[in-house]
Amino acid sequence: MGREETTVSTGIQTVEQKSSVKNGVSRLAFTAVSIVLQVAVILLIAVRLNNHAEWIAIGTRVLAALLVLGIYAQNTTSAMKTPWISLIMMMPVLGVTLYLLIGLSGSTHKMRRRYEEIDRLLLPKLPENADALQALRERDGHLGNLARYVRERAGYPVYQNTDIEYYDDAAKGLEAQKEALRRAERFIFMEYHAIEDGESWHGIQEILEERARAGVDVRVFYDDMGSIGFINTDFVGRLNARGIQCRVFNPFAPGLKVFLNNRDHRKITVVDGKVGFTGGYNLANEYFNLTSPYGHWKDTGIKLTGDAVRSLTVTFLEMWNAVRGDDADDADFDRFLPEPDYHAEGTGFVQPYADSPMDEEQVGEEVYISVAESARDYVWFITPYLILTDEMTHALSLAAKRGVDVRVITPGIPDKKLVYSMTRSFYGGLVRNGVRIYEYTPGFCHCKMSVSDDRVATCGTINLDFRSLYHHFENGCLYYDCPAVLDTKRDFEETLAECQEVTEHYRTGRGRFLRMRQLILRLLAPLL
Repeated sequence: MGREETTVSTGIQTVEQKSSVKNGVSRLAFTAVSIVLQVAVILLIAVRLNNHAEWIAIGTRVLAALLVLGIYAQNTTSAMKTPWISLIMMMPVLGVTLYLLIGLSGSTHKMRRRYEEIDRLLLPKLPENADALQALRERDGHLGNLARYVRERAGYPVYQNTDIEYYDDAAKGLEAQKEALRRAERFIFMEYHAIEDGESWHGIQEILEERARAGVDVRVFYDDMGSIGFINTDFVGRLNARGIQCRVFNPFAPGLKVFLNNRDHRKITVVDGKVGFTGGYNLANEYFNLTSPYGHWKDTGIKLTGDAVRSLTVTFLEMWNAVRGDDADDADFDRFLPEPDYHAEGTGFVQPYADSPMDEEQVGEEVYISVAESARDYVWFITPYLILTDEMTHALSLAAKRGVDVRVITPGIPDKKLVYSMTRSFYGGLVRNGVRIYEYTPGFCHCKMSVSDDRVATCGTINLDFRSLYHHFENGCLYYDCPAVLDTKRDFEETLAECQEVTEHYRTGRGRFLRMRQLILRLLAPLL
């Protein structure tokens, strides 16, 4: 791609960009309509069969009863069970049909086996780091136990020999990434939920093409649903033609499939196994305020240098090799996992981790709950969507009842109005228990972070909502007792100064109609 095609002025789209967006939206609309029509036909057939054959109607009711019992027995939160149980009991035909189509576990046995096989090869490549874990436990027992949980249940160790830099603005993170990409010598891995064929990506692509010509192994991986409105279907071919290997996660296409509901929401860049980046931002213009459809976009990220980058590398390789069985897998992982040769300036602890819907462990939610439960003085969260399980609500509420300063920042301008209404429906129960709620008035905050007691912070891709906590592939990073924790706190303080506190309004200010509407939205939230 030449300079003429890649250079775009802010606010102006090339013909190629306009075509990409138009074609992406058209493909999304066509696919969505196809799926809706398939569901409608299946429902119509089911209803007619039930109306004309008594034994089929009886069979449907028996199946509905068995499904309700099965759902009730599932090892998951009640907030995930109740909507399906209610729907199936009230409307058996509709409820059974929808549950069989989209309500079953979002993974097939084949996909589970695929990820298990890859993880059996990859996770043992991570060090135990028992000394680092013991040192953290001696410094703080609660945080040491949290690190142990992540190591035992997710497979990701805690590291000491790693420096972490926090970026309070996505544009700062992007510039740091470009600088690191230019210095790549062996390989570049980039995995993102959304990539836009626009100005922010073009600056990266130029660097990737140059590094590929220099013999660097360059790989790009993106989620099809997340990028469908941003790029054209020939994007993969164009990258491959320029020496950049590209794969797509779970292509969104006509036809019902169980795995459709699970998306890759991770955001990872790894350079040579020595430097890594993650955070809340995707590689699209709105994340860097090159376009502003929802006011000022607030996003954050972190840079890791040192031993902990190994965990980000393993996380990328998991998805790259597991996404499709007919792709050529890596036979030698060790070439991407160099022995540590870095000496960190800091003495803190860093623990990157990943969460997957392929197992029954909700690592992202458990980390957030543990941070809230271990808080002594304060615990603050920022999230674009606040759609909580009962367990998360209880953890935040109990912390506030203990006298901990619990605050949650959400957007002042929504990107999805229905989800925004659901987010606000959770305010009332939280504020009545002492949680303080703030809305970011300049625009949309897309950060996914927490900070507590000047000791621990998290930054990554995990929203406080059902999709992130239960349905998506996610990643995050815990960091303990390092300067980046205080940098994160300072950013929270500056962001709070730009927010409007709405605590008192939602303690007493909602009318009955609004409360009823929000109750209905909360019931439907886990189904969306």
